[in-house]
This record gives sequence, C-alpha cells and structure tokens, in this order.
Amino acid sequence: MATLNESQRGKATKGRMSKTAPRVDLTAMVDLMFLLTTFFMLTTSLGTLNAADIAKPDPCDHCTMDYPASRTMTVLLGKNNQAVSYLGTTENAKMQTTPISNLQKEIAANKIRVAKANGHNPSKYMIVIIKPTETAKFQNFVDVIDEMKIAGIKSYSIDDQHISSSEKDFMKAQGL
Repeated sequence: MATLNESQRGKATKGRMSKTAPRVDLTAMVDLMFLLTTFFMLTTSLGTLNAADIAKPDPCDHCTMDYPASRTMTVLLGKNNQAVSYLGTTENAKMQTTPISNLQKEIAANKIRVAKANGHNPSKYMIVIIKPTETAKFQNFVDVIDEMKIAGIKSYSIDDQHISSSEKDFMKAQGL
C-alpha cells in the first residue's frame, strides 16, 4: 500500500485526492472593460441642443413694420389653448378661432393660398406674425414655434407689443 507524504495527507479524504478549485484571473477582463469604456467615451458625440433661435429686435418707438398683406398671416395666442388667425391686414381680416392643435392645418392652407396668389413664386413665401397675448401659455408659444419649423415657414416674427384694438376686441368677444 502506498504511503502518503506530509503534503498529500492533508488533501486526502476517504482514499481520494481532492482537487483544488480552478481560479480565474479577471485582471485582463477588467483592463479590457476600461479600455472599451474609454474608447467609447472618447469617440461618441454628445447630444446636441435642439433649441429654436429667436431674436427679437430692439424696441423702437417710431418704427413701423410694413408686411405685404397678400402673404402675411397673423396668429394671436389666447387662453384655453386657442389661437386667432387671419391672412392679410387687420382692417380686412377674416379672423377665425382655432385650437392650437389644429393650427398646422391652418398654416398649410394659408401657405397654399399665398403660393397661388403670388403665382407660385418661390421668393414670395408666406410671412407669419406670432402675437402671444397676456393670457397665452408658454407651452402654446413653443408649440407654434415648432409648427413654424415643421411647416417650413422661412420668415416669422414675434410681436407681443403691437396688438391692435380690433384684434383685442375680437379676442374679448371670443372669450380669449
């Protein structure tokens, strides 16, 4: 019968040799993880800010803006997510109330009217004047600016200082 030496005696149990559990060295895996993390952090681009650029001119007491009536649409923002829109000047305006959610259809219809009235001349694009009132919500203003981008309106203006008396009277009559 074979005799066990001193080092083998502690490992032997019931006549069998016990095997030591294999050891996995994860050092290389951790190094690889840090290399990949560093690589992806350095090569990915960060998200860009999607903000609309809005620039209002300096206030001027004696300045007047003359927009061509044949291609100018005015949108007045009121309360309860409602807007008043019309095409042309305030004197000849056929003002109509529309929900902010339906404003995109109104813009598209007026864009077609302006294109037909100007002989489909690409240089005669529609101009939109946005007039937020004191009762309008900021979210409605943001929604209208988004609609300008979606509809491809090249030129729009924000005028919260020059709301005419006929516009105020119509909005008051409509409860806006």
